Amino acid sequence: MTERLRAVIVDDQALVRTGFRMILAADGIEVAAEAANGDEAVAAVRRTRPDVVLMDIRMPQMDGLEATRRILVGGAEDTRVLILTTYDLDHYVYAALAAGASGFLLKDVTPEHLVAAVRLVRSGDALLAPTITRRLVERFARRDNVTPTLHRNLSQLTPRELDVLRLLATGLSNAELADQLTLSVATVKTHVARILSKLGLRDRVQAVVVAYETGLISPGGTG
Repeated sequence: MTERLRAVIVDDQALVRTGFRMILAADGIEVAAEAANGDEAVAAVRRTRPDVVLMDIRMPQMDGLEATRRILVGGAEDTRVLILTTYDLDHYVYAALAAGASGFLLKDVTPEHLVAAVRLVRSGDALLAPTITRRLVERFARRDNVTPTLHRNLSQLTPRELDVLRLLATGLSNAELADQLTLSVATVKTHVARILSKLGLRDRVQAVVVAYETGLISPGGTG
């Protein structure tokens, strides 16, 4: 039986919200609320406590970046934010990922991909759109116009955990990590969980950001 999920859709365009609502509802995902700006989004999340928030970035009154920050520091520990953007290389998206968003999608995503993304981001098991996310991080990580936001000390990680983090940052799935390191998928999941716990990170997306901002992996390379 498919797990029941609840979502909040945030976008300043009513037609976009309606389209996403229909797609999610058709797959059994409940839309608990809609919001047209960041202020409404924060209020809706506090009121409904959804599993996932589909968050637009560019909106009036309060943008999606600030709304993401307020949601994730406001006690919604179990809520995952999925950023929606028209642009696949947008520094606002990088900032949102660093702020705690769990991934991002382009607005021209197919219905099937949208549904799969919502379920994946809720599970926390996979980094969404790894090639796009990696390209975005590579472009903006360690640049003068981006201030590092996730200060972490990697010395507390074991050599094996550093290996896992380095490969994770290249966008590999758990199965691919297991194949690369000749480990079981269960063992890889344990390593990833320990990395997140030791570094105080929400999910794999923040782990990717940390890997770049600490220099463990370099833009365009493997560190």
